[in-house]
Amino acid sequence: MKRQTRPWVRKAEEDVQAARELAARQPPLRDIVCFHCQQAIEKYLKALLQELSISFPKTHDLEDLLDLLGPHASTLNRLRRRLDALTNFAVEYRYPIVRATTRQMHAALRTMERARTEARARLGLPP
Repeated sequence: MKRQTRPWVRKAEEDVQAARELAARQPPLRDIVCFHCQQAIEKYLKALLQELSISFPKTHDLEDLLDLLGPHASTLNRLRRRLDALTNFAVEYRYPIVRATTRQMHAALRTMERARTEARARLGLPP
């Protein structure tokens, strides 16, 4: 793995840890869990782009990042609809207008874990 990729993975793992810990709280902090799930996936996608030397814009849109990965993300493409749904958690759910449900939180966690596993495998890292 390239030296420049490591900080993206490290930051992604911090978001993964935050999402897991905040989901385990009673009551869980659903909005923040969903935000960290989105952030973890975003950073893992950017890590993959960095590893492939593909430049990327400053964006939170997971589908746009997936498009940039193109053929390098064949297994991640199976998660495209789920990733697209998570993009909303980057901004909208950080404000009092909308709230994440428990069901959305669990779906975000599952998607994050699947995307994390795929990204780590592509980076040659253990699950």
